[in-house]
Amino acid sequence: MSSSTSSTLPWDVRHLPRADGRVFLVTGGNAGIGYFVAEQLSATGATVVLAARNPTRGEAARASIHSRVPGARVRVVRLDLADLASLGAAVDSLDVERLDAVVHNAGVALDDPPREETGAGHELMFGTNHLGHFALTQRLMPLLSAAPAARVVTVGSFAAKSERLDLDDLQSRQDYRAKRAYGRSKLAQMHFGLELDRRLRAARSTVASVVVHPGGALDPLTPSRPPVHVRTAGARLRGAPAALLVQGKHAGAWPAVRAVLDPAVRGGELWGPRVFGLRGRPRCEPVWNHLADTAVAARLWHASCDLTGVDFGTVHG
Repeated sequence: MSSSTSSTLPWDVRHLPRADGRVFLVTGGNAGIGYFVAEQLSATGATVVLAARNPTRGEAARASIHSRVPGARVRVVRLDLADLASLGAAVDSLDVERLDAVVHNAGVALDDPPREETGAGHELMFGTNHLGHFALTQRLMPLLSAAPAARVVTVGSFAAKSERLDLDDLQSRQDYRAKRAYGRSKLAQMHFGLELDRRLRAARSTVASVVVHPGGALDPLTPSRPPVHVRTAGARLRGAPAALLVQGKHAGAWPAVRAVLDPAVRGGELWGPRVFGLRGRPRCEPVWNHLADTAVAARLWHASCDLTGVDFGTVHG
């Protein structure tokens, strides 16, 4: 479902609406785009939980946010999406009665072979980026359903636009190529986000699922947040020409932040940067043709249930 009005409503990325009393979880909130999603959401008065595989890095991110957002309500929980057996304990450690939004941002990106696997034997990027978030969502559903209008926001990638899933080789056991496997893992996430919303709507749930992507988001165009991210003067100069086409990770966070906060955003929508899908303020864009294939999404859903041992059953909300 898309909305022709939500993309035209006034929205100022630097003056966000208040969200006092709400609780947001950001996976991978200790670095990259996830850090800036957490920093921007913390300025709204909400409680932001940073889910990080490395608690030390999570605490560094929390300290950085506190230094920039006085009075920020930020917590850190340990979350390893590659370890499916640990997800239940991670959700229990949230210690909240409800969750108003989760931003599925954490991800692994390998540049070169060899192919790596999780402890459960899943290809590392597919197992972490997609299967981990798939299983986590099932665990979070009671907390999301307890909120009046919760959001599941899945952060995909522009790299997924040129990829197609091989449903007979989701684990990339044949002809493994790292960059392709990464793009497919993000595509799987995006398919999941849209399929989840279809199932939520069928169940008349109050929870909505939205898919976003950051466009082109580069470190050299990202402002420093030491020690989380340090941009040198040389890197800034080298990255300047690219600013005509892409942006920094602080701006790459904008579609996810809007998907969490803007009541005009609807489930089943795809949000990304305004200029060629690569840079600029967030807008609702048409769902990519291959993402609209509901048969592929349904097959992926069932395969994901089998691979994780997670049974969503009928999605309730």
